[in-house]
Parts: sequence; C-alpha cells; structure tokens
Amino acid sequence: MRKHVEIGYRIAQASGEFAHLADIILYHHEWWNGQGYPHGLKGEEIPLMSRIISIMDAFDVMIHRQNKPTMTTEEALQELALKAGSQFDPSLVQLFIQMVNEISDLKEVTLSS
Repeated sequence: MRKHVEIGYRIAQASGEFAHLADIILYHHEWWNGQGYPHGLKGEEIPLMSRIISIMDAFDVMIHRQNKPTMTTEEALQELALKAGSQFDPSLVQLFIQMVNEISDLKEVTLSS
C-alpha cells in the first residue's frame, strides 16, 4: 500500500503530460505531524497541493468507502476535524469544512426555493 505513492510518482514523471504533478502525488500521504510517508515530511515541508489533496482524498474515501460502511458528510467532517493538527494541516481542514458547509447551505436554499 505504501508503495502506491512512489509508483504514482514514477508514472507521472514518465508521462511528461503529468510530470508537474509528480511531487504532489508523492507527498499526499505525508502527515502534518511528520508521521506519514514516504519521507516523514512535517508541517509546511509538505507541498501545499499535497496537503489539500490529502484532505480531499480522505474525505472522499470516508463518504464513498468500498469495503466499510460509508460515513455521512457530517461524520466525515468531524473525523477531519479530529485529525487536524496530526494527520492534516489544521488551517486547511478548517477551510475545507467551511467550504463544504457553505456548499451544503447553498444546496438547501436551492432545493427549498
């Protein structure tokens, strides 16, 4: 499982078309607290786009799981908030939660109109 980031990195590097995404792919499983992989990067050592993709990927997995029961949007947001500062960049988690809540509010307004 841990090798998939390195495999994705090599595929992106070799493609030419996606080479500019290679580092983002390589580092998207690094953790804010340095406990991730493949290099144990910490905090802002992790590229910004990798930190963003990490949050989005985790959220998507939680609400669309294949082998476990899915979480509701609210449960997934709570899980992200719980792991902010350890697994995820706390500032980005806060922004992500705010954005998801704003989108949900817009959907409710549109549906009730």
